[in-house]
Amino acid sequence: MNDSSFILKNVIHVDGTRVELEVRQGRVTRIANELAAELPVIEGKNYLLLPGLVDLHTHLREPGRESSETVLSGSQAAVKGGFTAISAMANTSPVADTAGVVEQVARLGREAGLCDVFPIGAVTVGLQGDRLAELSAMAHSAARVRIFSDDGHCVSDPLLMRRALEYVKSFGGIIAQHAEEPKLTVDAQMHEGSVSSRLGLKGWPAVAEEAIIARDILMAHYVGSRLHICHLTTKGGVELVRWAKSQGIAVSAEVTPHHLLLTDESVVSYDPVYKVNPPLRTQSDVLALREALADGTIDIVATDHAPHPSEAKDCEWSAAAFGMLGLETALSVVVETMIDTGLMNWQTLVNRMSTKPASIGGYLDHGSIAVGQAANFILVNPQERWTVDRSKLLSRSRNTPFHNLSLPATVMDTFFHGVHVLRAGELTGLKHE
Repeated sequence: MNDSSFILKNVIHVDGTRVELEVRQGRVTRIANELAAELPVIEGKNYLLLPGLVDLHTHLREPGRESSETVLSGSQAAVKGGFTAISAMANTSPVADTAGVVEQVARLGREAGLCDVFPIGAVTVGLQGDRLAELSAMAHSAARVRIFSDDGHCVSDPLLMRRALEYVKSFGGIIAQHAEEPKLTVDAQMHEGSVSSRLGLKGWPAVAEEAIIARDILMAHYVGSRLHICHLTTKGGVELVRWAKSQGIAVSAEVTPHHLLLTDESVVSYDPVYKVNPPLRTQSDVLALREALADGTIDIVATDHAPHPSEAKDCEWSAAAFGMLGLETALSVVVETMIDTGLMNWQTLVNRMSTKPASIGGYLDHGSIAVGQAANFILVNPQERWTVDRSKLLSRSRNTPFHNLSLPATVMDTFFHGVHVLRAGELTGLKHE
C-alpha cells in the first residue's frame, strides 16, 4: 500500500458524530463509527472533519508575475488554509485568453501536486474588453475551462457581455463578472462615503457595482445563461441578487472574507494593505453581506487572493496596487464573522466554502466526503486560535490585512487524493521554492 491508503480514526463530523474513514489508493472506501485497523492508522485527535475547501477566485500570477506568486507557492498557501481546489484567475502575463496559457497553468498545478488548480479563462482578448477571447478553444482544451472572467476589469460593453453569455451557454460555461461601471470609478481609491470625504480620497460609489449587477442579471435572464457575480460588496447588490433568485434567474454570487470583516474605517490609517478592488464598504454593507451569506442569497465565499510584492504595497496610498492575500486566513475569518457570531453553523460553512463552489465550478471529487469520492478533506481544530504573522505565510507576498490578528480555528491537516500534504500545520516532505 502507498501513503494514500490508511484508516483515519477519531474525527468529528460536522453533525457532531464521531466517525472513522478508510482510504485506499486515494479514495474513500468506507465510513463508519469504528473501523478495524487493517491499514496504517492516522489519529484524528477529535478534530473536525471537513471536505477540502474550494476557492473559485484565486490570483496565482504565473505565468509572468512570479515575483508576487507562483502556482507552487499559491498551492502551498492553499493547502495551509485548507483548500484542496483553487481557481486561477486569468490576469497573468500573458493573459490566460488562449488554450495554450490555460493548459500551462493546469500543468503547473499538476506539477505542484498539492491541490487541484483549475484555470479560469479570460472573457476578452488581453482583458481589454474589445473582442471575445478563445472561449471555445479554452473550453475544449485539456484544461476544460468552464468559468470565464476578466476579473479586475469589468466586461462593461453590454453587447460583448451578451455575446459572451450566449457563447458559453452552448457548453454549460459561466461568465464571472467583476461588477464595476468604469466611468463611475475613474481614479477611485476607496468606497465613496463619509470616510472618503473626510480623508480626501476619490470615492468608488456603490452604484458603480450595482448598476452592472442589475444589467447583467437582466442580460443573463434574457439569454438564459449562467452568471456569477464576483466579490459582491454592497447592500444594494445583495438585494438585486435576492430579487434575481426569486425570479428563478441563474445567478450566483460570492463574498470575500475581508468584505465580511473589514470596513472603510480601516482606510483611516492610510495603510495600503487595506486598498482593494472592490473597496471595503460600510458597516451596514458588511452586516448585509453576512446575512446574505447566512441565508444563501450569497452562494459562496471566495478569497480573491491577490498577492503583490512589497514594493507594490510599501508606498503611498495612491500609488499602491489593489489587493489582499486570502488563502491562509479565509476559513478563520469566516468562522470569526459567521460561526462565532451565531449566523451560521459548521454545516452551512461547508456548503458555502466547499460544496457549493465545487458545484458551481463543476469540480468533481470536491465538495463532499463520501464513499467513492477522492479523499480530499481537512482536519480543523475549532478551539485553537492562532495569530496571523505575515512573515510565516507560505505565499510569496506579505500583503495580508490581518497581520497580528488573533483568529479562531486552525487547519491541522490537509489530505489531497489521500496524500497527507499538511500534517500538524506543516507541509509534509514536498517541494519548496
